Amino acid sequence: MDELELLKRDWKKQEANLPKISYDDIYKLIHKKSSSIVKWILIICIAELLFWSGLNLLIPESYLEIYEKFNLRSFLNITQYLHYAVVLIFIYFFYKNYKTIYVSESTNLLMKRIIKTRKTVNYYVYYNIIMYVLLTIILNVVMFSNPELLIKTLNPGESAVDGDLFLKILLIVQVVILLIMFGLLCLYYRIIYGILLRRLNKNYKELENLDI
Repeated sequence: MDELELLKRDWKKQEANLPKISYDDIYKLIHKKSSSIVKWILIICIAELLFWSGLNLLIPESYLEIYEKFNLRSFLNITQYLHYAVVLIFIYFFYKNYKTIYVSESTNLLMKRIIKTRKTVNYYVYYNIIMYVLLTIILNVVMFSNPELLIKTLNPGESAVDGDLFLKILLIVQVVILLIMFGLLCLYYRIIYGILLRRLNKNYKELENLDI
């Protein structure tokens, strides 16, 4: 049983002439826990940005040359910069949510800030998943629209291959990879942000009960 549950149990056992002190104590604890959760959301979002930025630096130039042949290098660079800009905007919103929750002085205001934070997190998760799926589809559509160049690029030794079979296998592989990555992303966000949002939602329900 956590600290909040113990505090609530003691509150119910106390005499009727002490509700305000107990109410304030429980509110402060919920406020502290909510602020900590939003701070972790902010930290994780920043860590993700740093991780993917560092990972992009490790991508070999030879891999990027493949996209150069399809005139996709500039598109990828622009998309990457836009993505970083959007993520920085989300980080700003998370920071703003953290600061507003940190200084909230009433139950109603704290509840409103929790709702706003949950919506921001959901938008962030949806954006990342949709962004990945759309980008993957666009890249594959462009590359498969030029099958001769695609075969030549992925078969530089010009080994004897059945072009149609090669493209079918490649398409199946790409679809499987897309589905796997989609599943991993959903699982990651469900576990990491899902846990934090469930805790935040629990705090919201506690505030609802406290405000009755």
